[in-house]
Amino acid sequence: MQYAISGKTRFGGLLGSPVAHSLSPAMHNASFQKLGIDCVYLAFDVTQDRLEQTVRVLRELNVFGFNLTMPCKKTVIGMLDGLSTAARLIGAVNTVVNQDGKLIGHNTDGIGYVESIRENGIEIEGSEITLLGAGGAAAAAAVQMALDGARKIHIANRRSRSWEEAGRLVDTINRETQCRADLTDLSDSDALAERIAASSLLTNATSVGMAPGVDETPIRDLSVFHPGLTVSDVIYNPRETRLMRDAREQGCRAYNGMYMLLYQGAAAFRLWTGREMPVEYIREQFFS
Repeated sequence: MQYAISGKTRFGGLLGSPVAHSLSPAMHNASFQKLGIDCVYLAFDVTQDRLEQTVRVLRELNVFGFNLTMPCKKTVIGMLDGLSTAARLIGAVNTVVNQDGKLIGHNTDGIGYVESIRENGIEIEGSEITLLGAGGAAAAAAVQMALDGARKIHIANRRSRSWEEAGRLVDTINRETQCRADLTDLSDSDALAERIAASSLLTNATSVGMAPGVDETPIRDLSVFHPGLTVSDVIYNPRETRLMRDAREQGCRAYNGMYMLLYQGAAAFRLWTGREMPVEYIREQFFS
C-alpha cells in the first residue's frame, strides 16, 4: 500500500543519546505501514539535561507515546503522570503511552526477554532461575520473571558499585511479588554452582562476552552445566557467545537475546496502538 504523511498523522519516537544506530524506527514504521496505521516514529538525540523540556514539548504536541534509552530511562520518571507495576518495581521506563493527555510509563524490556525465551519453549511459572548481573537489563528481566510467576530467582553480582543496587532489587522482588530472591557474590564459585544446580534456567545479563570481548565468559566452571539446564544470554553480538558455546558443548540448550529487542518493541507497539505488531514480518525484514 502507499504510505504518506497526512494532516492526521500522529508521531512518536525514541529519546536518548546516541540513537542514530537504533533499529526501533525501522521496526515501528514498517509495522505502521504494514497495518495501515497513520503514525510515524522518529529518533531524537536527547541528553538528560534536555529531557524535561523535550517531554514537555511532546506532551503539548499530543504524541501517541515514545521510547527511552540510556541515559533517560530513570530520569524521566519524575516527569510522568503514572507508572505501570513493572516500571515502578524496576525503577526505569523504556516506553511512555499518552493516555488522553496523561503520560504513563511502562517497562517492556522484561516482557521482551521473557517472550524471547518462551518462544523457545522455556516456561517461567514455577521455575527456579539463576540470573547473572543486576544492571538495567537484569532488573527488567528479574522483575518480569517474578511477576510472571517464577518461584525463585538467585541473583549473582560482583561486589562492585552495583552491589547495593542488586540488594535493593532482591528486596523489591521479595516485598512486592510472590517470588523469592536472594543475592550471592558472582566470584563465590561454590555458592554460584549450588544455585545453578537447583535452577532450570541460567541467564547472563552482564556484558561479559559481548563484542569485542568475545573470548570472555562469566562462567568458567563447565561442571555447572547440568542436564536440564537452559542457558540464555541477553547479548546478541556475537550471536553465539562463549557462554552459549560452552553450554551447548556440555549438552545444554542455549539461546541469545537477539529477539529481546523485537518483543519489547512489539509490547510497546501494542500499548500505543492496541494492535499486534506483525512480528513475523518484522523478524524477516530486520532479524534474519
